[in-house]
Amino acid sequence: MKSKNYSEKILDVFKKKGFVFSEPDVLLDSNYIIQRSGENFKKLMLTFEDDTGKNMCLRPDLTVAACVKYLKENSRGASKIYYSGQAYRRSNNSKESIINDQVGLEIIGSKKKLSDDKEIINTILKSIDKIKIKNVSINIGDVSLFRQLIDSLNMPERWKLRLIRHFWRPKYFEDLLNRLETNSDIDPITVDFDKKKFSEMKKLNQNQEIAGRKISEILSRFDKKIRDPRSFAEGKKTAKIIREFLKISCPIDQMDKNLNKFFKKNNIKKNIIKNLLPMKNLSKNDYKIIFSTNFGRDIEYYTGMVFDIWASTNKNKQEIARGGRYDNLLKSLGSKKDVSAVGAAINLNNLSRLMQ
Repeated sequence: MKSKNYSEKILDVFKKKGFVFSEPDVLLDSNYIIQRSGENFKKLMLTFEDDTGKNMCLRPDLTVAACVKYLKENSRGASKIYYSGQAYRRSNNSKESIINDQVGLEIIGSKKKLSDDKEIINTILKSIDKIKIKNVSINIGDVSLFRQLIDSLNMPERWKLRLIRHFWRPKYFEDLLNRLETNSDIDPITVDFDKKKFSEMKKLNQNQEIAGRKISEILSRFDKKIRDPRSFAEGKKTAKIIREFLKISCPIDQMDKNLNKFFKKNNIKKNIIKNLLPMKNLSKNDYKIIFSTNFGRDIEYYTGMVFDIWASTNKNKQEIARGGRYDNLLKSLGSKKDVSAVGAAINLNNLSRLMQ
């Protein structure tokens, strides 16, 4: 079965589920993408300058491109779209093509988060069933769990801000945990500099933007950071809890048991897992599904559920789909408020490699 045949069968499933075709722009503002989608994209993007000297790029990701189009069209309310096209980005593997053929779908602007998450996953799985792919396995997590864990822990606000901000940078994040563990906080010179900068910025136009953030937002973070410069004696214990949380990995039907055991051991409120229903429903499938608290840290715009799907043959194993929830992305791209959004894409190149 050729890639085109895969695509036709998958898109037929999308249409029957009520998704409407939309073609995202191929060319995007590269600075826009880097600032909003995270530094992980920067080294992978194919960029150039247009006739006006503006930095542009070929779309490295169809989700971001779909969101840009949604905002450009001043869309209102819920939008269920699907697309078929190419994403262009470099790979760490020199043998891989820079052109990635994809088909995908997004639900943007809907308030039915739990049912939308479930619909995206189930539609992707139904598509995979349609093209008769076997030996399917799924990795799934929810990156919002980490933020909720950090919010529930008793630690200074400045540490919470750092850990949440750098969750997407595993190496630097580990360095932060080492500092937290040994109570190696920022030095007094840095605190004094922050206070001086804070005073200077208060005199500026609060709606002015610096590096994509309003000065009022930057000042809010500064205020939390410099308000509590005390040492933190519980750092070792807190770092241990965080490391233990990020080691949780288990079959999906054991997710509740393992999370509740962790919460009980560390006296943490259990209600932070109340929105994991779409994952729990997956336990009814026959696929091998692994839940991990450490999964989904490679793309910074994810805010909730995130998953990838793999398939294997006797010859090889390929990632054939990936998706997740990204409720903050549209605001960072220019929306005046957060817009609920979730989506996923199937990699047609990898499907072709799988069947070779």
